[in-house]
Amino acid sequence: MDKQSKPVLSEAELTELATTALTGLGLDRKDAVDAARVLALAEMFGLATHGVGRIESYGERLQINGINPRPSITVEQVTPALVRVDGDNGVGPLVGMRALEAAMAATATTGVALALARGSNHFGPVSPYSHIAAEAGFASLIGSNATTTIVPWGGREARLGNSPCGFGFPNPGGDPIILDMAISVAARAKIRNAAKAGQPIPDTWATDRLGRPTTDPNAALDGFLLPIGGHKGYGLALVVDLLAGLLSGAAYLTHVKSWVDAPEEPQNLGHYFLLIDTRRLGPPIGCPSAWKISPTSCTRPRRPIPSLPCWCPARSRTGTSRGHGGRASPSTRPCSPSFRNWRPARLRTDLIILPAQDGHQPRKASATRG
Repeated sequence: MDKQSKPVLSEAELTELATTALTGLGLDRKDAVDAARVLALAEMFGLATHGVGRIESYGERLQINGINPRPSITVEQVTPALVRVDGDNGVGPLVGMRALEAAMAATATTGVALALARGSNHFGPVSPYSHIAAEAGFASLIGSNATTTIVPWGGREARLGNSPCGFGFPNPGGDPIILDMAISVAARAKIRNAAKAGQPIPDTWATDRLGRPTTDPNAALDGFLLPIGGHKGYGLALVVDLLAGLLSGAAYLTHVKSWVDAPEEPQNLGHYFLLIDTRRLGPPIGCPSAWKISPTSCTRPRRPIPSLPCWCPARSRTGTSRGHGGRASPSTRPCSPSFRNWRPARLRTDLIILPAQDGHQPRKASATRG
């Protein structure tokens, strides 16, 4: 069935669908709404590997008490500009939202503030948090640690997590500027997708368990992810883990438990949210439109290769680019969350998120049941 003939879900409907699934797994309604907001935004940004489909893996752990469905999340005001959040092993996007809210509240008072979260789990991608902060006027540096899957440069054993980190900047009158990245060349989820499809992967993505570059996705899943930029990526992964894990009091490096190998045990992941209230800075003198950034201001006026699109890799994927990969031109990508009335193995929902054509309202998402 082609996408034109599929039933349609709006962003609000997708959020409600995710909320229903999370409440069915035991979450409080308000908590479920906040967590679903992060995952639905991920889908609208084209990050299907980190969006609503993640509820399936969250659900598996919630059902065996590996994640606490009703956490008592606490916020400790260490100083006016420093906050610690204990997630009580709650669903990652929920803990992330509570930490972001605490960071925004502190930053509104102090101008710059840092929130450190512990006792968390996989919190989705960084870009939804960066987007929410930017729309409220905050520039952000956000990151999380993760299960160890990256081998140190020149090593043969995983010692580092594929920790996501990101940056966001408000852009009044336009889309926020957001960079959301992990430290590996490719996400492990992409390798899993290649394995399911029986397709090879580039030999620059991962190694086998002996440290040899491989194009076999199954060998890569048994091996290690490669960091971006060689030793530089290894250093960046270490720094993100120290910020998110060590400073927050969460698990760090090899102390982080694998949700695949030990799904019934808390991961105790850590996150950091460093925000700057840009409204206090104002535009520089003589440049009243300094905060107005054009979508084309970070692209080259002339493309060196005419056949390739020219687009800003750090551009927020909202409004006209609320599609996939930051491209302004429409594109689609499928994702496959497995839930409706929460029967994960029995009823499957495939969603295709379509980018907006104009304005700031996304087009609707197509869905099929199979």
